[in-house]
Amino acid sequence: MQKAVYLIPITLGDTDVFDVIPQNIKDIVLEIDIFIVENIRTTRRYLKKIDRTINIDKLSFFEINKRTKYRELQAFFQANKKTSIGVVSEAGCPGIADPGADVVKLAHENKMKVVPLVGPSSILMALISSGLNGQNFAFNGYIPINKSDRIAKLKQLETRSLSERQTQIFIETPFRNKHLLSDILNTCSKSTMLCIASNITMPDEFIKTKSVAEWKNNIPDLGKKPTVFLIHKYN
Repeated sequence: MQKAVYLIPITLGDTDVFDVIPQNIKDIVLEIDIFIVENIRTTRRYLKKIDRTINIDKLSFFEINKRTKYRELQAFFQANKKTSIGVVSEAGCPGIADPGADVVKLAHENKMKVVPLVGPSSILMALISSGLNGQNFAFNGYIPINKSDRIAKLKQLETRSLSERQTQIFIETPFRNKHLLSDILNTCSKSTMLCIASNITMPDEFIKTKSVAEWKNNIPDLGKKPTVFLIHKYN
């Protein structure tokens, strides 16, 4: 296996690993001793699911999150750049809505090969199953927590969707799903199309696209399930 930074996909929830992860990931993971991860505990459990015989105690982990100082990551990277490094997100593919992009940036700066591995991305899976514009779209990350800021942001995204003919994609911490959905339904135009994609790849996966007006008559209970929201205003 060539020396590189491998972007290792993980399941989107507690589902059978090889239902959604290609089998070749196992061979790659078994060749890597150093991992940069969003959550060490989650990663250790995940690696054991991939192969029960893996010796977790012989592996090195560096945890990266919003509190990690970039110079700390640089130092770890410099100390280990002569070997392959695995990057693992908390869910899905590294580098999207998580700090993995900083690792990839360092890899390029150090002229290391970056290898993205095939796996589930809730954002892309939501988009391709929404029926909304897949030619022109934008992922906006997390919506503001403050209600007034959130409403202002939704209005901005709706306006942008109409003017640029662009699907707007965004997410929220699962326990705020109810509040975000309520604000979407009360803020956006009745004709704006809204796709709600919840618990993607899980047994209770829920993906539906309807107008805001239609959603008002049948509001789903999203609970605390990871959910992607997509809007598109056509007129």
